[in-house]
Amino acid sequence: MKRSLPIAALPVEVRVEDAVEMACAEDVTFIEERLRRGMSVLVECDKELALHVYLAVRGRLRRSAGSKERAPQIVIVDGRPREGEEEGRGTLARMLTQLTTAIRGSVERTIIVILHLDVLTTTHTSLTMEAREAIPLLYENPEAVLLGFRDPSFSLPRVIEGVFAVRREIVGVPRESLGKIVTQREAQALDAESFDPFALYKYVSGQNPVRLRRLMAAIGLRRQALPGRSQATAVYRELRRQTVSEDIELPNVDLEKDIGGYPEVKLRLREELLDLLARKDSLGSEGEIQALEGLLPRGIIFHGPPGTGKTYFAKAMATAMDATVIIVSGPELKSKWVGESEENLRRVFRQARRAAPAVVVFDEIDAFAHARGTYQGSGVEHSMVNQLLTEMDGFRGSESVFVVGTTNFLESLDGALLRPGRFEFLIEIPAPGVQDRREIVAIYDRKLGLGLSTALQEHLVRRTEGLAERERGLPFTGDHIYAVCRALKRQVIRTGKAEFTPEDIDRALQRKTRATVVLSPQEERVVAIHEAGHALLAMVIEHATPPERISIAADMEGALGYVLRAARARPYAITAADMRADICVGLGGLCAERMLLGEVSIGAHTDLQQVNRIARAMVESYGMGVSTGVLVRLEEEQRHDHGRSEGLRARVDAEVAGILEKELARASELLATNRGLVEALVELLLVRKVLDRAELRALTDGGGAHG
Repeated sequence: MKRSLPIAALPVEVRVEDAVEMACAEDVTFIEERLRRGMSVLVECDKELALHVYLAVRGRLRRSAGSKERAPQIVIVDGRPREGEEEGRGTLARMLTQLTTAIRGSVERTIIVILHLDVLTTTHTSLTMEAREAIPLLYENPEAVLLGFRDPSFSLPRVIEGVFAVRREIVGVPRESLGKIVTQREAQALDAESFDPFALYKYVSGQNPVRLRRLMAAIGLRRQALPGRSQATAVYRELRRQTVSEDIELPNVDLEKDIGGYPEVKLRLREELLDLLARKDSLGSEGEIQALEGLLPRGIIFHGPPGTGKTYFAKAMATAMDATVIIVSGPELKSKWVGESEENLRRVFRQARRAAPAVVVFDEIDAFAHARGTYQGSGVEHSMVNQLLTEMDGFRGSESVFVVGTTNFLESLDGALLRPGRFEFLIEIPAPGVQDRREIVAIYDRKLGLGLSTALQEHLVRRTEGLAERERGLPFTGDHIYAVCRALKRQVIRTGKAEFTPEDIDRALQRKTRATVVLSPQEERVVAIHEAGHALLAMVIEHATPPERISIAADMEGALGYVLRAARARPYAITAADMRADICVGLGGLCAERMLLGEVSIGAHTDLQQVNRIARAMVESYGMGVSTGVLVRLEEEQRHDHGRSEGLRARVDAEVAGILEKELARASELLATNRGLVEALVELLLVRKVLDRAELRALTDGGGAHG
């Protein structure tokens, strides 16, 4: 079956009543059959659709009644004044009177229709007065058959929902109905020769038939497309504007132009989703399209450290799909009121379906989707996970609604979410590597018009290597680079000069305001000796990464001085020699102080913690110990701190101590061999405060460093 229909096959005119009858045929049949069996039905649909659905059901009931079977009597409760009723009473009061009369006067084969049931609602803490009176009435006559309508935008007390045996939600229109409810004139505003319901459905799948007819009627007023010249793109753009509400974002983030680096992430998004969607738009038959729709993933988890652009990737994905974005904060969805958290989720998905194609982003999804048994909450979290999965399972295959969850803690997510068929793809957005940062810097430099030189861009790339917040173990990310570039732009606005120095970048990296640290000459010399020891060893040890920059200018948060080293060329194949080199360099500051001052300062505190972690990881995690060999500490042993004998612990401690002592001796020996260079480096630092890679190389090349 081909996807396009000839214009002549479409109706010339479509009434709203006919559109509802055709688009909601399955729903009307469902409701009519349950009512005939004596079951009360709650219909959840848009307010503008309720009356039309009722009329369609009423017509179906009358037509289905045989010659011997009388059509059921229908009593409407809508609050409108009846003939002879006194004036001045409010709508709610009249509804209660009408409901009382209908319930108490109900006889066999009477259906009571409550068109505005959602008027009987609650506050967070108590029922309204009208609801208090209505509840006993609704339960008074068990034989009464009710047909209630509720707009999904309004809440309904559970005690009232309990009156109804079944519930039917009506959202959107089936794709196959478009050929029956779009007129020839409206289709010709898109294309003069044929009508493609698959292309149109992408933008109207979540609209109810009443609203869809209103939208298409407006489209029909446009000038008709000329032969061979389609206007579909412009019409779809107009539909996109008409169907997006104020609290929904229509993003404009290009996956290539606006996101730097991360080629693996981009490739996977294209291969697994975006290319398939593009392929779907080019397919020529309904069967092929339906087969492809069944293969599309509905859920993706982006995980990684804070600030790496997880939500930004979701927006880029939506832009490529011409989709809206609804960003939902996980913590904000939760409510202390029973059932409200689940209702919040239902509301989000209703909103997404109406604005389809749409991408729903659950930011910090772990806030309500923790692995069972790991979170001490109110219990609502499990209900929310179940509701989320129910909503995802309830999508029509033809609806373009996708769900993205972002988290910093993938391991904490409920396993029910991660099973195949739900959140099918788990895509890591790690801290950006060197090339990633280089591209990110270039993008922000271009967007903000900074005009940074290649040297300054490379300086920013080098300065954002490693950890941004040592206490929390958080790496530098694209957010940090963006913050630096914004700070530089503010500097241009303040000074009127677009000229920058490395010091400007260093200053922009200091995000925390703190009192200026003023060192005495003796303290400054201690810092210089300490950093010179690190830098010298990083230059002479074969497996160490060389220093890019050394500073005693207190231009990095939490450090009086630092040595910035180059990124490791092969970070995924680190050897024991590489780790020993890092330990040796880490001990360089302590050894330099001991060699030149005869004692050590408290400045080695962080260094000692780090080298101890590396040495212990070598033995307990990577099987690099001599006496312990491939015996490592398992994850469950780390969690529960058991399973190790005193003898084995002593062997491990001895291995760790042996590694540290050997590297301490090596650091002391190398520094003693190159003592002249260390002293020269200290004196140069005290004068210059900051030295870059070229200056360090010139010093060592001229001084003949020995490894």
